[in-house]
Amino acid sequence: MPRLATVFVLLKWIRSFTCICIFLLFSVALAMGESSTASSNSTTPSQDDANSFLMKASDDETRWVMPSTLAFSYIPIDSKGVYEEIFEDFQRFLAKKTGKKIVYYSVYSHFAQLEAVRTGRLHITCFSPGALSAAVSEVGFVPIMVMGSEKKYQMYQLYVLVKKDSPIQELLDLKGKTVAHVLPTSNSGNYAPKALFPREGITPGKDYKIVFSGQHEQSVYGVGLGDYDAACIASDVYERMLETNRIQAKNFRIIWKSGDFPGSAFGYAHDLHPELVEKIKEAFAEYRFPPAMQQNFPKADRFFPIDYQRDFELVRLVNKNATLPK
Repeated sequence: MPRLATVFVLLKWIRSFTCICIFLLFSVALAMGESSTASSNSTTPSQDDANSFLMKASDDETRWVMPSTLAFSYIPIDSKGVYEEIFEDFQRFLAKKTGKKIVYYSVYSHFAQLEAVRTGRLHITCFSPGALSAAVSEVGFVPIMVMGSEKKYQMYQLYVLVKKDSPIQELLDLKGKTVAHVLPTSNSGNYAPKALFPREGITPGKDYKIVFSGQHEQSVYGVGLGDYDAACIASDVYERMLETNRIQAKNFRIIWKSGDFPGSAFGYAHDLHPELVEKIKEAFAEYRFPPAMQQNFPKADRFFPIDYQRDFELVRLVNKNATLPK
């Protein structure tokens, strides 16, 4: 059995590494200017516009899209079918509100998700904070909601995780060690450590070796198995793993926590027909999570409206590796 477990972990790592390589190639393509032709329906955001970060639907009605079937997805996930089932009730509600057939569109990497939105194959989806800036600026995604409660949206933190018996007690002890980040596009699993840790006296990639695990869960498992000395992970993923008994808290320690970040953002492709957009917004605003969905997303019972410019300002700064105020 130990050998089978080792093979399983190795196969998961190879799959994650492949996704990372593909994403890096996509990023290079964008940098070379391919993003300028991302969609014939895109409009360049004006810095004078009140929503200058967001692409808007063209004034030309011939460019508005009214699909007969709407494709919906959650964030890229490795467990095929799990979230399709969790969001089944919401998809039925969305179909009722829009009058459209809804299909679940499985994506297994941020690259695939960005490409699906860019090419018009994915209409309604959810981007993690680390990928959201690219989704908005490069493919015209419009974020409108984050999971939450009646009074606020959900937030999470960056955790630095080590094994219970590790000699590592603080960030400075990471010098010379191997630390798992998640993906180049991950906020808590890459952008945030690179932006925040230098203020604490340690620079990722310089003071410690970065290894991309591909998933927050794999980073946690890797720390437990001794593959990594520590891992930078999202608090909500860690807490969910504890609640579902996939790991035990007694085996780990958290040596550092960041401030709060907003959770993953739901939204739609900017070139959808305005009438359809209004129905999509209504569906998100009116829907209430059934008990089964609340079990999978603790402390959330609805979608909470957000303002991208205001609520994700810190995320955008971190994504750019900005020097944050002390």
